[in-house]
Amino acid sequence: MLRQGRSQRVSCRQHGLDISIEKLNNTSCGAEIHFQMEYLLVVKISALVGLLALTLFFGFIPVRMKFFRVTSGTETHRIIVSFISCFAGGVFLAACLLDIIPDYLSDISAQLQDTDIDYPLAEFIIACGFFIVLILERLVISCNGQGNEELAPLLPSAGHSHSHTHRSVNDVESSGHHVHVDLQAHSSFRAFMLFLSLSLHSVFEGLAIGLQTTETKVLEICIAILIHKSIIVFSLSIKLIQSAIRPMWLTIYILVFSVMSPLGIAIGIGVSEAQLQMGALVQAVLEGLAAGTFVYITFLEILPHELNSPGRQLLKVLFILIGFSLMAFLCFMD
Repeated sequence: MLRQGRSQRVSCRQHGLDISIEKLNNTSCGAEIHFQMEYLLVVKISALVGLLALTLFFGFIPVRMKFFRVTSGTETHRIIVSFISCFAGGVFLAACLLDIIPDYLSDISAQLQDTDIDYPLAEFIIACGFFIVLILERLVISCNGQGNEELAPLLPSAGHSHSHTHRSVNDVESSGHHVHVDLQAHSSFRAFMLFLSLSLHSVFEGLAIGLQTTETKVLEICIAILIHKSIIVFSLSIKLIQSAIRPMWLTIYILVFSVMSPLGIAIGIGVSEAQLQMGALVQAVLEGLAAGTFVYITFLEILPHELNSPGRQLLKVLFILIGFSLMAFLCFMD
């Protein structure tokens, strides 16, 4: 009986010790998980701050440099700015074809994979975004009486005097040359739509960072976005300067655009912390509308404006290819 009592007490002690060890292990695991979650949160916040700072830096380079703000400089100045603008056009072309549209198609396909729809709905949504911008722009132009104050491009074509840029629509039509010159290529409305489409896409980019569950993946995506975002915001800043908008609005555009990706990260962090279900389909549809907007801006505004101005056509194409190739390389590295 005595031995049996001792063995029971020993067994109880061992059982209690096992329970204590199990509790300790559970506590240690919980502390480790909590530490990892806190570290992941720190990494995401660091990515948010870094993305904001770098976007602001590259966005304000063209704004602060007088070289990009001169509208009546020498022919050499106009040629250089035109080449830089062609480079920016190549960047936007690559961003449209290799980044924005593929991201959207991937997201919308994931949402529609369980549906039995044969209609090309994804492409239709892009077309909706395209026509929204087209209709809005035509309405703005009609309401402004053809927008006479914005008929002339901000930058005169290389090899032409400054006075040639102020020709009227009739002068262009009666010149005998069938050239599809976009006389409102740098209107404030189009600059705003370019800013809006890029900003919306930036929110989704930031959202991708904020929703990640490992710090390694956060860093990988953040580095990729940092590199191509720097080029995008630099190009956007040049286009906004060429639109001849007021300096105050130019500053506001750059500030707001710089905040968009960090805003997406913050939203993603909030969703991850609250463990909420995302309206993924709504997000995908918004991405599609933004993609359609970007298609319009790229193919009906940026590229026609650069390529339809006379002079050094092959060099312009070369700079477009350089901008496109740089973004294509960055997309390949992703």
